[in-house]
Amino acid sequence: MNTKAFFDPQTFTLTYVVFDPQTKDAVVIDPVLDFDTLTWRTSTTSVDQVRAFVSDNSLNVKYILDTHAHADHLSGMDVLREAFEAPTAIGEKITAVQKLFAGAYNLNEADYNGSLWDTLLADNDVLKAGSIEIKALHTPGHTPACMSYKIGDSVFAGDALFIPDYGTGRCDFPSGSASDLYDSVVGKLYTLDDATKVYVGHDYQPGGRELRYETSIGESKAKNIRLTGTTSKSDFVKSREERDSTLSPPRLILESLQVNINAGRMPKPENNGRVYFKMPVNFLGT
Repeated sequence: MNTKAFFDPQTFTLTYVVFDPQTKDAVVIDPVLDFDTLTWRTSTTSVDQVRAFVSDNSLNVKYILDTHAHADHLSGMDVLREAFEAPTAIGEKITAVQKLFAGAYNLNEADYNGSLWDTLLADNDVLKAGSIEIKALHTPGHTPACMSYKIGDSVFAGDALFIPDYGTGRCDFPSGSASDLYDSVVGKLYTLDDATKVYVGHDYQPGGRELRYETSIGESKAKNIRLTGTTSKSDFVKSREERDSTLSPPRLILESLQVNINAGRMPKPENNGRVYFKMPVNFLGT
């Protein structure tokens, strides 16, 4: 199985195309729809790179997956769903995230029941994408719905685990939990073979170093600055919560979540044909 990574420098996000070079079957994980907060325009620069790679390599995309409802970028899932006529998937706990944010935006909660995705995955479900077999691992903490995807000798960890010099995902979003993240990483990801490749959801390039998006379970257990294989739960929770208390919300959190609880779809146009975002004042605190 081969993996091609695409990096969006505006949001530090990694998108992956995982493909079987023999059968040409492929899946896309965490695609990005570009959004300019000055002009409020969307663009498809990031997903166009994915589309070009798929076309150039004659790949057959069998599924488009998100690891979670991202708070820092708009999902390009719906654009690629239409482009590739491929089904979509996400973790089944997305319904809890939908309910939370549908309430925040005063949306009709009955419309947010997980049905916008073709497949909702439970922990340890195995998804067949042509010749590609994907094992879903529920790894909550960053959000309650986070999934990591194990494909062959690799795991795509989303925002659970980053390159060792950066640590782990933050846990201060609504319904996030540093305790849950510890259990997800130590109790689930760190039980995988040490040689398992880890592909991360973001790389923030600390110290200005070169882009890096691949580590391993063994390296993470030995060197992750926040959570090694010997870090105690109490120490991790204290360190993570102290760090999170200093962080500002992601720049696109209020825009992106309206799209991402909608499986990458924009809000419905209003009676003038225009699409609008809602911005709940003081939802993130005063």
